[in-house]
This record gives sequence, structure tokens and C-alpha cells, in this order.
Amino acid sequence: MIDFMEEALKQARIALKLGEVPVGAVIVKNQKLISEACNLKETLKDVTAHAEIIAIRNASKVLDNWRLSGCSMYVTLEPCPMCAGAILQCRISRLYIGTFDTETGACGSVVNIVQSKFLNHWTHVQWDYNEQCSDVLKQFFKNKR
Repeated sequence: MIDFMEEALKQARIALKLGEVPVGAVIVKNQKLISEACNLKETLKDVTAHAEIIAIRNASKVLDNWRLSGCSMYVTLEPCPMCAGAILQCRISRLYIGTFDTETGACGSVVNIVQSKFLNHWTHVQWDYNEQCSDVLKQFFKNKR
């Protein structure tokens, strides 16, 4: 069986090699990986080029549908408000998160966009704390200082 968080971590490591904040995301449907992406914000000079957004765009192309109902996303870092909004908009059913973002996390750490009673969709969130997800981020920021 594929460890989908490990697949997301592979993407985060690609971002790290590119000098990007090391975040990776994969999208799964029926236990099959349909999309994978890493953060490319600096590479593409695009503020929206977060791993989650790119993975959603790719999955939508694969499924030929903007609705990703029945899909799960595995992401190494808790999504920001922009990405949480995109996760809601595309109706991802389940979200597995590798580590917390205590500064901008929008899935429970700072705010909880994906489980708001005021919005039209609810995404099941599972915190799968993975020390490697934290370590790759710590390594990146340590090297930046």
C-alpha cells in the first residue's frame, strides 16, 4: 500500500532542492494517486503557486471536473487561508495534514476555514503529525538564517 504522506514528503523535498519553502501535496481518489505537486511560488513568481493549489489544478484536469468530491489531499504543512478556501471550493472530502502552521494555519491552528459552520462545505481533517514534515521545514528555515 502506498504511503501517501510519504509521497507528499517527496514533493516537499523537491521544493527544498529548488529553494522553495518545502511543502508538498498529493491528491488521491479511490486509493489511487491522481495528482502531486510542490510549492513553486518563487520559481513561478506566482503567489498562488502553493503545492495545494497546483495539486488541485492538476487533479481537476485528470478528473475533467473542478469538483473533487470523494478525493483526499495529503499535505505536509497545514494549509494557509488561500489554500483552505480552494480545498473547500473544490469540495475535497478528506484532508490529511503532516504538521501544524501556528502562524497562518487555516485548518485549526489559527483559524478553521475547512470546518466552518458558516460555509457550504465541510472537509474532514485528520492530523497525521509526521516529524519528517516538521524537520524538512526546520531544515529550510535554518539554512535561510
